[in-house]
Amino acid sequence: MAGFKKLIFIQLLSWLLFASVGGYFIAAAFDGAASNAQKKAQLVVSNYINSHSISEINPEKIQRALADGNTFSSFILRDYDGKEVINIQSPIQLPAFAKFVESRFNSIRPQFAVNSAADIKVEFTINAVSLASLLQQALFIVILISGIVAIIPVIFMKAMFKRLNRNISMTVAEVIDVYINQNQVESGLETAIDNSKIKRLGADLIPSFNRLSHFLQSKHDDIENAAHSIKQEAYKDVVTELGNRNMFVEYYEKNIESSEKSTFGSLAMIRCSELQSINQTRGYQRGDEYIKAVADIIKHISGTYTDSKVFRLNSSDFAVVLPNVPLKESERFGDNLQSRFTQYQQNQELSSVANTGIVGYEKGKPLGELLSIVDNAMSMAQSKQTNAWHVQRETDLVNNVSAGFGNQNWRKVINEVIEAERVHLVMQNIMPIGKSIKAYAEIQVRFKTAENQVLPTASFLAMAEKLDMAIEIDRLIIDTSLEKIKSRNFSEKYFGLNVTASSAHNDQFVIWLERRLLKETNIASKLVFEVSEFGLQQNIKASKRFIDMIHRVGARITVERFGVGLTSFKFFRDLKPDFIKMDASYTRGLEEDKNNQYFMRLMVDLAHRIGVSVFAEGVESQEEKHIVETLCLDGVQGYYIEKPKDI
Repeated sequence: MAGFKKLIFIQLLSWLLFASVGGYFIAAAFDGAASNAQKKAQLVVSNYINSHSISEINPEKIQRALADGNTFSSFILRDYDGKEVINIQSPIQLPAFAKFVESRFNSIRPQFAVNSAADIKVEFTINAVSLASLLQQALFIVILISGIVAIIPVIFMKAMFKRLNRNISMTVAEVIDVYINQNQVESGLETAIDNSKIKRLGADLIPSFNRLSHFLQSKHDDIENAAHSIKQEAYKDVVTELGNRNMFVEYYEKNIESSEKSTFGSLAMIRCSELQSINQTRGYQRGDEYIKAVADIIKHISGTYTDSKVFRLNSSDFAVVLPNVPLKESERFGDNLQSRFTQYQQNQELSSVANTGIVGYEKGKPLGELLSIVDNAMSMAQSKQTNAWHVQRETDLVNNVSAGFGNQNWRKVINEVIEAERVHLVMQNIMPIGKSIKAYAEIQVRFKTAENQVLPTASFLAMAEKLDMAIEIDRLIIDTSLEKIKSRNFSEKYFGLNVTASSAHNDQFVIWLERRLLKETNIASKLVFEVSEFGLQQNIKASKRFIDMIHRVGARITVERFGVGLTSFKFFRDLKPDFIKMDASYTRGLEEDKNNQYFMRLMVDLAHRIGVSVFAEGVESQEEKHIVETLCLDGVQGYYIEKPKDI
């Protein structure tokens, strides 16, 4: 094997060497032909044309002077005005290969010779026939030598295999002879047997075969191990080290949907309700810790069920497969999860942790259909209470309960919240950096059920948007906030109120808000309305109308979650906000992230030039606060500064 590799290497090296040398000499031949043609054209111009005026030049004599050696395929002479005086074209028809050569090489494209004294210019082209012939010969030689070099290793390999085959044949023949001779000895015939040659041949051949076998087996094992390792990495979630959605799909299709044996069980989907809120207010590191804690709880509870599998489907959702577990038993699974989630919620001071939807599965059930049902169960669970679970049974579907019942239940819950005004307000201060900056306290909202259970805030607002009920929720929040501010008589304090983009872009809402604020002019001047950067970008004209109205009534505007989109500063010059609040992702690990530091400093410089103050949210440590101060931001917000508290 090593000898064969050496032969191949020698072959390639020889071919490259010959091609390089041949290419060099061919290029030199072309350059030499071009140089000779240039000299001849210049000589004709200098010696013959100089002795005649332009009008006296005889084209036939010029043609005879140039015909010697067929150097040129074209020869054109122009006077000082650029007028063509002589145009001699070679009558020789170029072969196809010569035309190809003529079109590819710069050396035989049109060239020029000039006589400045006579104000004439000659344009000529070298005859490509001889050069093409030279190139054809060179290519033929390259191909021939390449073929010869290629045949050499084949001859050597053929001889080697022939010799190997002969040795094997001789060994087999002698083994047969030994066998026969041994039988003759056993029959009483004495035969002398010489085993030395057999041993020698066996000693030569058997180790070679063993090495070859071991080599092939090791390579096969390496490839299998590498493929398995790559697949495992591609199918693993990096935060929890659980299988990801790809692994879940593969597992379900193989073990449930396409299983050859009868199978049944329960599928649970767990959705983390506070991930987005934690990422924004406490930082992405805390978000990862929250996800890991939820994963540990799920693994601990599901670990009590035989052959259970846990997967992380996306950033917020987990899936648990409980083989051979009926829906009745899965209710105990839901209770245990809710109990552990509630305990974790209290320890971490969260509004909620996660909700669980549970459905039954059986052999042949399509995954898409099952996921649709379990997502519906998830919506039902989210609309119940904190950390709740819901089991979706087949009987619910048979009894014509629509696939959108989860949405209907959410609509009912949201309507009840609006009608009963079951909202609880908390606030979180933005600490100003610098004496001249006027910061404010952001009002945040918690929604409650009739049983006084806190609903998942992110899920509630998302469903309100999905069901086109966000405007009604925004009205409720603004009315409740204004009444609370009036009742507490906050004369010197400024408050921030979040408004969804759908409300900001709705003409009826904008008219209602303007009238509402004009009735409370003393409070309006204390309000700052926060709208997300992404939301404002969806309809710039409507965003400008909303911001202009806010400024007319004396209130101010903050563009929150700044840096997530790709907004230009022309956008801000047109809209003229008062503040921008950097997204919490930029403060995560800010003390070590030089790129985020540079970006934030750049944003601060640009914002200050157009009179906009810049705040940082999600500040969770003393180090992050210190870096924010050195970057000249105007205010900071986060759990390190202050936790949300009741108004």
